[in-house]
Amino acid sequence: MIKTVLDDVDLALLQALRENARAPVAGLARRLKLSRTTVQSRIERLERQHVIAGYTVVVPDALEAALVRAHVMITVAPRQAAGIEADLKRIPEVRTLHSVSGPFDLIAIVAARSIGELDRLIDHIGALDGVERTTSAIVLSTRIQR
Repeated sequence: MIKTVLDDVDLALLQALRENARAPVAGLARRLKLSRTTVQSRIERLERQHVIAGYTVVVPDALEAALVRAHVMITVAPRQAAGIEADLKRIPEVRTLHSVSGPFDLIAIVAARSIGELDRLIDHIGALDGVERTTSAIVLSTRIQR
């Protein structure tokens, strides 16, 4: 659990990094009206404190648009969540995994190259040891993405 208190500058820095994690420190410093050294030290502190847990690749929408995406709601047998999470982590088509409240235990956000691949992927997830049931919803369009 993160016990760090973030000030307005930290929050602004995090927002700038969300927009472009590869932005040069000098550019971030100009944007935030701070010295380059201050920005660099704040980034290092946020990384040490695990506020910044890593950096990622954002693929252009044009490439992602060709993929068939779905939300797979998963009901897990008692005391099987850790094993299922480990299994799902090894499946590259699983982009995000959420633990949720309600009638399902997990929601996996998946992406496949075709409906056929998506069908096989959902069958594979359903066959994992400890998965009791899956329900899927194919994403037709994305209306808001932040």
